[in-house]
Amino acid sequence: MKLIRNPKQIQRCSLNLRSKGKRIGFVPTMGYLHEGHLSLIRRSVKECDLTVVSIYVNPLQFGPREDFKRYPRNLKRDMMLAAAAGADYVFAPRDIDMYPGEFLTAVCVDKIGKILCGSSRPGHFTGVTTVVTKLFNIVLPDIAYFGQKDAQQAVIIRKMVKDLNMPVTIKVLPTAREPDGLALSSRNAYLNPSQRQDALVIYKSLRKARQLIRQGERNPHTIVISIKRLIQRVDSARIDYINIVDAADLSRIEKIKGNILIALAVFIGKFRLIDNIVLRV
Repeated sequence: MKLIRNPKQIQRCSLNLRSKGKRIGFVPTMGYLHEGHLSLIRRSVKECDLTVVSIYVNPLQFGPREDFKRYPRNLKRDMMLAAAAGADYVFAPRDIDMYPGEFLTAVCVDKIGKILCGSSRPGHFTGVTTVVTKLFNIVLPDIAYFGQKDAQQAVIIRKMVKDLNMPVTIKVLPTAREPDGLALSSRNAYLNPSQRQDALVIYKSLRKARQLIRQGERNPHTIVISIKRLIQRVDSARIDYINIVDAADLSRIEKIKGNILIALAVFIGKFRLIDNIVLRV
């Protein structure tokens, strides 16, 4: 496996590979890799001729009071894990290479980027779509792999690719979880043992919602109230949002039917965690 830091170098490499008919798989990450990332890498290795993993903590998607500076970073560890999963290249650029000089351009997917996580993190998804656009233009992948845990991000990226006629296929793989159900996240490293235990209420609440729907409940408001009460029993938990929306376009629904996304963000202490499930009713 080879580490590349210069955008032009990895772009030249990708152009050369594409000229030879090679299929390039791409897994964009912010590093501090966990099993969720590794499952994406392994799928890419299985389906593509070569796999590129980007490791870049993108400053554009962090707000002024968010955790950009403390976000966990360990490139040496990440490279070992990526190599073990079968990656061929790690692209780990510097900020100056990604945003040189007076960087003035942004990519924005309106409307669906301003709800759910976007409502409490203004500008977050503009930062995401801008950096992903740049990464797609640099790496030139045939297929890009994302995780279902970031469900809103996946919907937004798919919309961006469709609207801008980007020649890349987006694949979204199931959320990777710990044996006790907690969704894998690099931010889980922030949690102390007590908070780690408290965080289990997030997935428990989603399972509660699924149970209610299987029992015949079709009123989204009733389900939200029920799981809100469950989360509020945990002293360290503070709800950012709980929403039930259409899984394809994130639009509000009045009745539980079709493909739905149950998504939530919860603070455990100071640390904000997200999770979701998709159900077909």
